Amino acid sequence: MPDSTLLWKPSRQRVEQSQMYDFMHRIAQRHGVKAEWEPLRRWSVERPDLFWEELLSYVGIQPSKPHRQVMTGSGMLGTKWFQGMELNYARHLLRFDGPEPAIWFESELGGRSEMSRRELREEVARCAAALRQAGVQPADRVAGFMPNIPQTVVAMLATASLGAIWSSCSPDFGVRGVLDRFGQIQPKVLVVTDGYTYGGKRFETLPRVAEMLPQLPSVQRVVVVPFLAESTGPGAAPPDLSSVRDAVLWRQFLGPTHQPAPELSFEEVPFDHPLFIMYSSGTTGVPKCIVHGHGGTLLQHMKELMLHTDLRAGERIFYFTTCGWMMWNWLVSGLGVGATLVLFEGNPGYPTMDRLWQMAEQTRLQVFGTSAKYIATCERAGLHPGAQHDLSALRCICSTGSPLSAELFRWVYQEVKSDLQLASISGGTDIISCFMLGNPMLPVYAGEIQCRGLGMDVQAWDDQGRPVTNQKAELVCCTPFPCQPVGFWNDPDGSKYRSAYFEYFPNACVWRHGDFIEITDTGGVIVYGRSDATLNPGGVRIGTAEIYRIVEGLPEIADSVVVGKDTPDEDVEVCLFVVLKGGQKLTAELEQRIRTAIAEGATKRHVPKHIRQVRGIPYTINGKKVEMAVRRTIHGQDVPNKDALANPEVLAEYQGIV
Repeated sequence: MPDSTLLWKPSRQRVEQSQMYDFMHRIAQRHGVKAEWEPLRRWSVERPDLFWEELLSYVGIQPSKPHRQVMTGSGMLGTKWFQGMELNYARHLLRFDGPEPAIWFESELGGRSEMSRRELREEVARCAAALRQAGVQPADRVAGFMPNIPQTVVAMLATASLGAIWSSCSPDFGVRGVLDRFGQIQPKVLVVTDGYTYGGKRFETLPRVAEMLPQLPSVQRVVVVPFLAESTGPGAAPPDLSSVRDAVLWRQFLGPTHQPAPELSFEEVPFDHPLFIMYSSGTTGVPKCIVHGHGGTLLQHMKELMLHTDLRAGERIFYFTTCGWMMWNWLVSGLGVGATLVLFEGNPGYPTMDRLWQMAEQTRLQVFGTSAKYIATCERAGLHPGAQHDLSALRCICSTGSPLSAELFRWVYQEVKSDLQLASISGGTDIISCFMLGNPMLPVYAGEIQCRGLGMDVQAWDDQGRPVTNQKAELVCCTPFPCQPVGFWNDPDGSKYRSAYFEYFPNACVWRHGDFIEITDTGGVIVYGRSDATLNPGGVRIGTAEIYRIVEGLPEIADSVVVGKDTPDEDVEVCLFVVLKGGQKLTAELEQRIRTAIAEGATKRHVPKHIRQVRGIPYTINGKKVEMAVRRTIHGQDVPNKDALANPEVLAEYQGIV
């Protein structure tokens, strides 16, 4: 059952000062919609033609060429958006100029730098000119094997300004993981770093770059950012590029800063012209290459940042992310609001677990973005961020990556700050944005995402394709939305795209996302985890998040993963694997307490058949728990693309464990 405990309610002043409130009254005046949240939400999905056009104007997107019609065609697979429009994502993000900071950067080793809006525009102009000189044209691919540093932002914006397509992986990927991604899209230019640090340790990347290049024959130029060399201090020797073909250092590629930057120009492209290629997690096969367009990405991100997060020009926004996760793209779009991006590269727990909270205090952050895993780690470490740091500027915490439990909702309000908007958000790489997220006008209830996003016709459907409330069911989106993927790369007839999202309910063409959700009486949403990782003991479908919420609330449990094991009689046994705190052992008494807690907190059907102690839980590089890798391992099956995992070595322990 949902917790439904009210944890926070915005003051009337805060509500009335929000951009969501302003937009709501604008729609009320122009279209006669009642000036309340739920009527606005319903109108946004019932009249998408009017809603998205109003939003385009409200968030200040100014196309170089206007659209002829908001929507043409019909249905989820047949609708086209803003036909005739021409625009450029990078032009909107770089529309602000001047000495105000665009990027504030900090590395785990303590290095800090700032880049003003003017400096950012000049660097992008230099990089765009260099890419053009290297032969990059519209629709060519530029790939980044890069850490979360300012040069990555510059390279992405320069690529977008040319109408070329940006794609990135973080530098902790192995060679196979990179080739599984970049090998599919055939980039013309590869932007890399000489290495990175994590937890105070140095990791070189150029040997991996040299190893992968023979299998990337499309690459004509490799641009190397000397991040690792420069982290050693002033006067450090530049990295040795002799083993990397067609390589040039970043500064040589862009040209010296003492010379005037070339004029910044933009290739104006259609609304759905490809902008980014993102990748599915790739832990069950070769990753899908998901293509997102200029217009849909920009419009959706501006809606989420300005209305749902209430981000404003001059504020500072941070998200702990790598460049291989869609939250990096989402964060960078904050430039289009006029906000300052706060970037952090490295281990968030180095040298102490409160490192990011120190940074939040120092930078006077308004919006702090992180993952449920990070919040849980802070709670287990006994941190008291609100008491230990000045977080008076902080007004919003965003959390994603996995469901945030009701207990962690409470921890945030008890230990971080009692007066802030805790916006658990959920969507995915597939839409490069959110289906459900925060709302500065609405209260926060324990364990619930505040609302469904404007313009996103999200419903919970049972197996018969019927919309339900107050029960767990499949997340579907029933009407078209502009940030649907342009398609998959190398999927000319669209069959892979249709199969991924539109064939689960054969009698209705709706987007089925693969998550279990519950829409509650409050209008909020509870996420129960991936439906493709569903447990089915005795034919009863169970979401894994229901078990995690209970198990990880026990004081002895540091982490856990739960999967189903197939039996010869075509049933499923629930298997729970736990990591214990402080060198404790899984005793019969503790095992029984775990079983009792699950039975009392959920149902007897949730109680695991097998409970085993392990030393580690597999996670993706982006911090998502990988149930399918564990499931394949306990069934004696190979786990493809282990390079997508941050710690693939832990899987060895699961072989033959049950």
